Amino acid sequence: MRHFSLLRTNKLPLLLTVISVLLYVTFAYDLMRTDYIKLMSLYVALFFIFYKLIQLEKYNTRFLTAIAFIFRAVFIFSIPNLSQDFYRFIWDGRMLLEGFNPYLYTPESFILKGAFPVAQTQELYLGMGELNASHFTNYPPVNQLCFVIAGFFAGKSILGSVFVLRLLIIAADFGTLYFGKKLLKKLKLPVHNLFFYILNPFIIIELTGNLHFEGVMVFFLVWSLYLLHAGQWKFAAVIFALSIATKLIPLLFLPLFFGWFLKRTVFARTAQQSVKQAEIARSHKGTHIAFWKRIRTLLVFYVIVGLTTLLLFAPFLSIQFIELYFKTVGLWFSDFEFNASMYYIFREIGYLFRGWNEIGVIGSLLPVLVLLFVLYLSFFKKNRTTKQLLVAMLFAFTFYLFASTTVHPWYLATLLFLSVFTNYKFPLVWSFIIIISYLAYANTDNTENLWIIALEYVVVYGFLIWELFIKQKRLESSDL
Repeated sequence: MRHFSLLRTNKLPLLLTVISVLLYVTFAYDLMRTDYIKLMSLYVALFFIFYKLIQLEKYNTRFLTAIAFIFRAVFIFSIPNLSQDFYRFIWDGRMLLEGFNPYLYTPESFILKGAFPVAQTQELYLGMGELNASHFTNYPPVNQLCFVIAGFFAGKSILGSVFVLRLLIIAADFGTLYFGKKLLKKLKLPVHNLFFYILNPFIIIELTGNLHFEGVMVFFLVWSLYLLHAGQWKFAAVIFALSIATKLIPLLFLPLFFGWFLKRTVFARTAQQSVKQAEIARSHKGTHIAFWKRIRTLLVFYVIVGLTTLLLFAPFLSIQFIELYFKTVGLWFSDFEFNASMYYIFREIGYLFRGWNEIGVIGSLLPVLVLLFVLYLSFFKKNRTTKQLLVAMLFAFTFYLFASTTVHPWYLATLLFLSVFTNYKFPLVWSFIIIISYLAYANTDNTENLWIIALEYVVVYGFLIWELFIKQKRLESSDL
């Protein structure tokens, strides 16, 4: 009987893996995003199996790592079917290789003049869509470097470019796995937590499948956090800048380092002090000197991050670039709206009292609220340890998403990654329920059903409230 039980335990994960591969093949090669019943069915099945696999094999990280690679490999020769953004990625990379600054031209400007600056201009323009083609690019330099690599190795093939971009994203995911495991071990947290990110079908589909580069940004972020925890803060600052230059999101976390540096530097130095030095450090004079040294260290960290980021942007810098880039980034707060929560509530209030959409006013107010919340976390909450810093990052980004006018599904990748270093599971729940936001594409005009959006956020807010207040006593003392 014992032998039979062991046999079942060994066979079930393999069976679930085979089923997952078949489901991913269907998802990658035989699905249109307008086929919402098939989309939802595949996703729910994949999510259930993913969760079951971690339950069954959470201590077998080699097996989980192997199947994470296998599931990603399924998508290698597929064209993304839930997002058109990759056409713009290819366009930007080829523009750079042709000597154009992609930040200064819209694809539409060439089409209107009948110009064809890159290979497959017409196919790329039609693929990215009129909305994307009419705006300037906002992808930072490291992201552009990835696009250039795709253009260099596959300058005349869309599928070839997709193949190269996908390899880069997969490599970044396994870099995240490498440094994520090392950081979890340093923090004495369960290593299998990381597979709630790496093996999650949301991550596999949105990053590997749909070619979103949040995964590359997360790789640099976790590498930087690992270096920071190990005391290599100067190198960490450089890598953190690479994360910013991939996606701008890590800029949000910069104020949170204030508390971490003020406390962490003391611990790093006292561990190497002699008894006499320690006595001096504990004195009033020693404390005063140590405080200013910590402030100086923090400022140097910020300077390194800032200068490295500027250096990465330097090849593109001009007055025109600065004007266009800030204007383009600002559109995400003043023009675009999708799958929002707080904003949609404020918008309805605006309709009620003003009679029109107040996105311009609301979009400029919400970033201010986000900044105030991040500053509150920075100065009034504990982020003195790496664990506390990660929790602060989690809630800073959570509030940012709640306050955003646009929340595309792949934006959750950063939130889900941060959650693996905490006790909070609401990002995992969100990564499951967010698939219903794709129901907006079930109709021809791509309009959202606000009841569907309401359902998504009722689930997310409800689970978050349960974790914060009902489950609070079971949270670690290091959390908020």
